[in-house]
Amino acid sequence: MDFGMYRMRYLERVLAGDRGGCREILSESLQTGTPACTIYTELFWPIMEEIDRLYRGDKIDRITEHMATRINRTLVDQLQSKLPHAYGNGRKIIIVCADDEPEELGAQMCSDLFESEGWEVRFLGGGVPNDEVISMTTGFQPHILFIYGTKPSGAPDVRRLIDSMRAMDSCPGMRIMLSGGVFNRAEGLWEEVGADLFAPTAREALQIALTDRKAKPSSKRRSRRSRLREENIEEVNI
Repeated sequence: MDFGMYRMRYLERVLAGDRGGCREILSESLQTGTPACTIYTELFWPIMEEIDRLYRGDKIDRITEHMATRINRTLVDQLQSKLPHAYGNGRKIIIVCADDEPEELGAQMCSDLFESEGWEVRFLGGGVPNDEVISMTTGFQPHILFIYGTKPSGAPDVRRLIDSMRAMDSCPGMRIMLSGGVFNRAEGLWEEVGADLFAPTAREALQIALTDRKAKPSSKRRSRRSRLREENIEEVNI
């Protein structure tokens, strides 16, 4: 399947707000026998990223970005039922994101793909206070806390969440993975806020999560975070 051609056609239709045209292209791609998970990673994910790039570059307006994102989410909702469902692999993940529609879409796709691979998923979405995220991890005891699509203004809050979790140590061995948003654009920022893992895409997140060895954060990592807490991250330009 020539995804380059499909992406060009789909991008034109989705930016025009053509819901019917987008559904037709999705139907065509399914008729080729392409697995639903591949359509997630090779069509919807790149289109989502391109829409974000166009909007941040002032190439499209807010209305166009809103329409396109909502069309994508509608079709992803429809496609989710066609994903395969592997036997449970015994691993658990909590997924949270920034509180906006584009970030919710990316996090939802990650949730669908992890669940398809046999993970037990809790998708919290955006706008959840840190104390409630901590409470959820304490009760659910996930192997990974996945934070997707953080905006520049949200980076300090991610650091506070990670620091609080490390200080409480209520979920020993849990790994914290960051993806999307400012962490995709600011090289090394994921390390500066104290995360364990980073993946720029959903496909890479799956690969990293499956191959990563669960390990309690080292004392060296905690020491580094202690030093970082002394800095004023609010004044860092991201």
